[in-house]
Amino acid sequence: MVTGFDEIMERHGLEKIRTIGDGYMAAAGVPNARPDHAHAVADAAIDMIAFSRELSDRFGFPMRLLVGINSGTVMAGVIGRKKFSYDVWGDPVNVASRMESQGIPGKIQVSPATYELLKDDFILEPRGRISVKGKGEMETWFLIGRR
Repeated sequence: MVTGFDEIMERHGLEKIRTIGDGYMAAAGVPNARPDHAHAVADAAIDMIAFSRELSDRFGFPMRLLVGINSGTVMAGVIGRKKFSYDVWGDPVNVASRMESQGIPGKIQVSPATYELLKDDFILEPRGRISVKGKGEMETWFLIGRR
């Protein structure tokens, strides 16, 4: 699965940040800014959901992803002196994590910031308000696909 996700990231020009347990974190626009960052992440997320369904069908093992997307300015850089790792951090990362953890299996949940960047080119279904740790109530949407 991770190899397939890595291929999806490469196809869409995204930066894989890390895998932790069953989590997979990627970003667009780092280390180099790109104007289509939200679109690239949305397309990759749609491909990830399709790929996980394909694997489920092929191996008869139920696999339902929780996917969360947020947009915003983050800090990024190489951390460490002996065992280097590239990482991103900041409030947008935390909100993206909440979009994932409070999502629904098989759905792609997006924040208001991402909704604003995608609404003209993608089909987004309102989920409604959810309680987001550190943010309070937040309106969210499910990303369905491209228009």
